[in-house]
Amino acid sequence: MSLIETTQHLVLYFQVHQPRRLRPFRFFDIGSSAEYFDERQNRLIAERVSVESYLPTNALLLKLIRNYPQIKVVFSISGVCLDQFREYTPEVLDSFRALAATSSVEFLSETDHHSLACLIPGDEFEMQVLDHAAKLHELFGVRPSVFRNTELIYSDEIGRRAEALGFNGIFVDGIERVLHHRSPHHLYQHPEQQMLKIFPRNYHLSDDIAFRFNQGGQRLTVEKYMNWLNGIPAHENLVVLAMDYETFGEHQKRNTGILKFLEGFLKAVAKQKRFQMATPSEVIQQVKPYDVLSVPSYISWADQERDLSAWLGNDMQRDAFDTLVKLEQEVKNLDDPELLERWRWLQTSDHFYYMSTKKNDDGNVHAYFSPYNSPYEAFMNYMNVLNDFAYQVGKHERHPVNNQKAGAIQSEEGRRKLHVPTWAMNLENTYEH
Repeated sequence: MSLIETTQHLVLYFQVHQPRRLRPFRFFDIGSSAEYFDERQNRLIAERVSVESYLPTNALLLKLIRNYPQIKVVFSISGVCLDQFREYTPEVLDSFRALAATSSVEFLSETDHHSLACLIPGDEFEMQVLDHAAKLHELFGVRPSVFRNTELIYSDEIGRRAEALGFNGIFVDGIERVLHHRSPHHLYQHPEQQMLKIFPRNYHLSDDIAFRFNQGGQRLTVEKYMNWLNGIPAHENLVVLAMDYETFGEHQKRNTGILKFLEGFLKAVAKQKRFQMATPSEVIQQVKPYDVLSVPSYISWADQERDLSAWLGNDMQRDAFDTLVKLEQEVKNLDDPELLERWRWLQTSDHFYYMSTKKNDDGNVHAYFSPYNSPYEAFMNYMNVLNDFAYQVGKHERHPVNNQKAGAIQSEEGRRKLHVPTWAMNLENTYEH
């Protein structure tokens, strides 16, 4: 363990993400060469969230940073979100560029497609991380040195892979079962790759803003929140707050006072002397690791279990993911950039999240984010798309010179040869009738 530092550092990190949502795709659309992604809906959502959340919150942060240079903020923006900004709302990209120019903002690297690529054998994970880093450099002129995996999915092995890619820091969720009664308010290091520093999130304080800001008509106040922060023992020298950026104006609507809370909170932190806001790179330079942190099994920041069950917790999710992974070699052998990009868009973790059958509070959160009426509808829609994609890949393999769009499958027998397990067919029949 290290010597105790007297300064308490505060890292405030926002996750920015919008998936490419699928359009309704029925069983008899398979083989029709129909489009998979609902670009109209994706545009409308990107434009709405930009107006309600991204643009006003970015403007607020820019104003505050100019008035209080001690304010520091961290962003991780998924590649699929950056691509949609570029296509639909370039003004949002400009607002993030303005923040990047302040030198008070650090951008984290992640998987370009906000995917579960870390669970795919081989180097797909590494390729997506490198693609995302290249995109950040292209759009913002930055080269990230700290990493956050999709949904904060982490294990010792993921830490090794991140360090091998050149990252010197990584974010994880500060879960009691992996901290073993130690505080999340310290910087830790990987048990083998000692150059890799680990930032545990205080999920209680983070979720107080993200999920519990407005409960029973009672809104969280800056005074109450600052009292909680000030209650952290002085020798615990790192507090990481991390939440979805859409908390501000989208999940918590503007009329709740969420933006006023953010403004008041940042001003309060800037004016006090106990906590020093810092970027992860600054923390790595200034703070010695408290201890090693070993995480043998996968953890994440999702649901009460905080494991992989939000995306791979039932047969539907596992079947969909396994079917997607099995297509990898065929897709890559074709050397077709468009097909490869579509396969990666289908990896986005949200598609599997919508298939969750969890109940109670976790189920309510999944239902809130899902565009589907049920997880079974989400599964059938995804599998219809995936089966069409498999058909298109097979057509390219049979006719490598002719890249025209595939025609409809001519026979019902041909459709039945596609990967649709019997139990899934029964689900679709139940859903349709």
